[in-house]
Amino acid sequence: MSKAFGKNDMSGETAVSKEVEEFVNGLSDEQRMLVVLKSELYDGSWEPMLDDLRNRLEGKPYIFKLANRIHDDIARIEKMLEFESEHNVDLAEYVDSP
Repeated sequence: MSKAFGKNDMSGETAVSKEVEEFVNGLSDEQRMLVVLKSELYDGSWEPMLDDLRNRLEGKPYIFKLANRIHDDIARIEKMLEFESEHNVDLAEYVDSP
C-alpha cells in the first residue's frame, strides 16, 4: 500500500528540504571537503573517518591523514553527523566534489 501525503506532510518535507539546503549552503570549505572525503574514501560513513582522526591523535595506525587540525575536523564531522541523523539525509548528495 502506498503512503498518502497530505498538505501537512508536503509542507513538512519542504521545510526539511529548505533546512537541508540552508545547512549545505552554510558549510565551510573544510566541511565540504570532509563530506566529499566521507563519500569517496569512507563509503559514505562518518565513523571510520572519526576513528582515523582519533587514532591519529592517539598515535595508533590510521588510514588517511586529513589535516593538522584534527580536533576541528572531529567537531565539524560530529556537527554534520548530527544534522544528517536529525534530517535523515546524506550531505554527500548535496555537496559537489571539487
